[in-house]
Amino acid sequence: MNAGKPPFAGFDLVGFWEDSDYARREYGEPAPSPETTVAVEAELGYKLPASYIALMQTQNGGIPAHGRFPTDQPTSWAEDHVAISAFKGIGFGKQWSLCGSLGSRFKIEEWDYPDIGVYFGDCPSAGHDMIALDYRACGPSGEPCVVHVNQEADYRITPLAADFETFVRGLVHASEYEDDPEDVKHDALAHVRSAPFNTRLQKLCDQWPDPEMPANIRRLAETIVEDRGYFTLHADTNSHLMYATQFLLLSHSRPVRSKEGFMQSYPGVIAMVGSAHFGTGAWAPGFVEDWFQARAMAGDLLQADNQWRLSPDFSARVLQSLRNGDEGGA
Repeated sequence: MNAGKPPFAGFDLVGFWEDSDYARREYGEPAPSPETTVAVEAELGYKLPASYIALMQTQNGGIPAHGRFPTDQPTSWAEDHVAISAFKGIGFGKQWSLCGSLGSRFKIEEWDYPDIGVYFGDCPSAGHDMIALDYRACGPSGEPCVVHVNQEADYRITPLAADFETFVRGLVHASEYEDDPEDVKHDALAHVRSAPFNTRLQKLCDQWPDPEMPANIRRLAETIVEDRGYFTLHADTNSHLMYATQFLLLSHSRPVRSKEGFMQSYPGVIAMVGSAHFGTGAWAPGFVEDWFQARAMAGDLLQADNQWRLSPDFSARVLQSLRNGDEGGA
């Protein structure tokens, strides 16, 4: 951090952000007012670094153009760096914002992340690792360091930078470590278009009365890759449509008795399958649970005769969206 100088002096903040419809839709909040910042800090229980507030004044939440940070020890992402896919905005409006429904406190209270400070950085793992402001040494009003927290390794904490500005200044482009993003997207498109379905998914499709279901699933996956650059399911509209599609297939095969039963049946259909087969690889249970609960509250998921079903109207909308290849609010 540059003592005595304003945050990010001499740094190109204008070119920091990557512009996309997805970033604006999922992360972008209005520039934070002082009142909003104070309210967010009060809910989080921590004073945000001046450099964080300064960055969010340029764009309040979004995807960085440079999304890799070098490390001197292995992490869950790579041997020598971590990846950050988005910064959470200062606000309450968007689900991914610091105080949104899937914000910092959600990670602590629902996903059991250690309560060390503020989880501000999403990673490409769909919630299985995070970037955080760590206030353990400085207290809730001090200058926090930046750390990486890996859920898959018993929430192992890896130090990254002494402060937030140092972290931002140290970010480098993915090309420093990885294939060109266009190559990654090309490979992901090839995968969803041609990778064979695993035995379970193929059986579910064979049991479904419409033979076009496999083609519809592939087309939806292709739309997700075109939008995001890789195949993973989050909390966006197309991911929700894929959750609904899997529920249709599973409930057509056998009764879904409970949310817990659905969650147990979910892995192995598209998520958590071998890389040689059509699938996302990993999955984030919280997103699937949130979808189930939201649909139940909306009356789209109905419980009767000791089982859960999608309502006829909602099922029709899901199937119509699949056939048309559009976003149906599933």
